[in-house]
Amino acid sequence: MNFKKFTVSLATMVTLLAPVSVFAQDAIKIGGNFELSGPAASYGSMMSKATQLAIKQANDNKMLDSTVEYVEFDNKSDLTEATSVANRLASEDVVGVVGPATSGDVKAQMSVLDEAKVPSLAPAATLDGLTMKDNGDVFNYFYRVSFEDSYQGKAAAAYAVDTLGAKKVVVVTDQANDYSLGLAAAFKGAFQEKGGQVASEASFQTGDTDFSAVLTTLVGLDFDVLYVPVYYTEAGLFIKQAREMGITQPIVGGDGYHSDILVELAGAENANDVYYTSHFSTKSDDEKVKAFIDAYKAEYNEEPDTFAALAYDATYVMLDAVKRAGSTDKEAVNKALAETKDFPGITGTFTIDENHNPVKTATMIKLTSGEVESAEEVTAE
Repeated sequence: MNFKKFTVSLATMVTLLAPVSVFAQDAIKIGGNFELSGPAASYGSMMSKATQLAIKQANDNKMLDSTVEYVEFDNKSDLTEATSVANRLASEDVVGVVGPATSGDVKAQMSVLDEAKVPSLAPAATLDGLTMKDNGDVFNYFYRVSFEDSYQGKAAAAYAVDTLGAKKVVVVTDQANDYSLGLAAAFKGAFQEKGGQVASEASFQTGDTDFSAVLTTLVGLDFDVLYVPVYYTEAGLFIKQAREMGITQPIVGGDGYHSDILVELAGAENANDVYYTSHFSTKSDDEKVKAFIDAYKAEYNEEPDTFAALAYDATYVMLDAVKRAGSTDKEAVNKALAETKDFPGITGTFTIDENHNPVKTATMIKLTSGEVESAEEVTAE
């Protein structure tokens, strides 16, 4: 494994994040717009817990001069609800919003918060171009701490060719999912640029549970890697059925695989030679990451996943911006967010670029018998 080393503890990070600031004694409100129920609840609930942990730590360590109050509403994994929650949080006079989890729900809230001039940070929304308006301008009040789909798609392609030695790939997508289509497009372009060949393509729809029709066409086909960039709900069953039908080639996906439910659905005995790009691994030997894992487990009696880590980073970036702004004025906080540089996050050290995206690397996770066997840093080069 090749992880960047950090020697500061979580408590030290809270203390060092910025200089002394001046606030009124009123509580500083941070909003949370998460999928606490519905299809994406596995992502949103972990993010909510990590956000609350970060705020608890900030209060315990007196990171800010005033108490941070967390105001959260469930968007129910629904686009209309995500918009409604955004409006509600804006009316609550929060200094900033963390969430939602999915790119679709983030898109539903962006215009609302941008118009209200409320800064927001998306932990895991990876859709390409998400930070940009249709006219090419950047959304002034929106940021994210996750890399774009195109980056992880290209990184997966580089890994498939350079590490797995793949020359032919089959790409299977969820035709109803922008996330899936975005990753697939980036992967195919990068794979072909490296001399690889797309042997075949297939697709299904969100919510499908029987993939036999797709998999039957792949049995006996000459290919080296199966790239299936979909969410864990479909990926788990797809992996199970593929292995049971005798398809043994490596299966590669994106960060949508990062859920314990993936292995539950696939069965540990089938989750072999499965790889996926992610933002974080519990296998890291970084002391700061270990401290985060210990704190999360102590608080919730469970291990954090990549979505928890991303939300934890997003929350601290927001708190750090408030601290550096020396004010709860949203314009000052927004300016501080745009100036975030070399932030020492759990998901790596990153800087926010001119398009409000983080500059960072990806992590490739390998599953063997349903367990993480390895995690290594990968790039799109």
